[in-house]
Amino acid sequence: MGKYIGKRLLSLIPVIFIVTFIVFVIMHITPGGPAAAILGLEASPEEVARLNAELGLEDPFWVQYWNWLSGVLTGDLGHSYYMNRSVNSAIAVNYGPTVALALFATFLSVIFGVGFGLLAVYYRKSWVDRLVVGSTLVGQATPSFVLSILLLILFAVVYRIFPVSGYRPLSSGIGQHLRYLFLPSVAIAIGQTALIARITRSSLLEIVDANYILTGRMKGISERSLLLKHSLKNALLPILTVIGQGLGGLLSGTIVVETIFGIPGLGQLLVNGISRRDYAVIQGVILMIAVSYILVNLAVDVLYSVIDPRIALEAKKD
Repeated sequence: MGKYIGKRLLSLIPVIFIVTFIVFVIMHITPGGPAAAILGLEASPEEVARLNAELGLEDPFWVQYWNWLSGVLTGDLGHSYYMNRSVNSAIAVNYGPTVALALFATFLSVIFGVGFGLLAVYYRKSWVDRLVVGSTLVGQATPSFVLSILLLILFAVVYRIFPVSGYRPLSSGIGQHLRYLFLPSVAIAIGQTALIARITRSSLLEIVDANYILTGRMKGISERSLLLKHSLKNALLPILTVIGQGLGGLLSGTIVVETIFGIPGLGQLLVNGISRRDYAVIQGVILMIAVSYILVNLAVDVLYSVIDPRIALEAKKD
């Protein structure tokens, strides 16, 4: 298994470089630059050129990319001249809220997604099943920014149950922490909940009529026990895949929601970096998101071998 994980990590390193290189190219071919954003619209061309030279933006493209990449290999993501601080420290401050939001949204989506999937299979071919299927279609089709605005208006503006915007760290108390996270987490979780519910339902429907399940029914085992203790365990692999991909995707999918709810996470840091043409921040945030996504999916692969030992044996053979 150790060799398998090592191979996976090595194979994913080129992916990270390709992603960062593409972003680096896009940022450098688009009009504008960080010097103009720092100095303002009234800056003279001479002042802009002088600052570009100080920032190293007059160097050839390959030199700029290599300077940034060599810094990354030593753990230095660069310096934000707009914020006058290292990118490492900016990401360290903003990473926590994004992770908290993604984890809470994942928790909600797993609990309700698997629950609704089980409910649909338990009452299969009934109005409950049709309601769950219809709701999942609506949930997946509705963008998170639309859900964010609707939830914000209804529960923060009209009924004033939750705060309009902001973030409270866990150190301020679990109650306040979850109160500020709840609405944005629900806005993100609805689409993922719908997907998990559909995958859970379809995976279980392939199992509930298997021979060993039919044997269990003949022995008088209740349908609930068959679903929870036997069917669900054998349907976990596709469900776990969706959960892992969803968690990795949520780290990058929180950008719009963080902006709407004013959460100081990686999404807001990235949006500010783009508006300021802060190349170092943009590259650093995207690299962090890409690495997080890869590590989450690697963790899911390891969990596969725990759930199904046959996967571990195949990994050893490879």
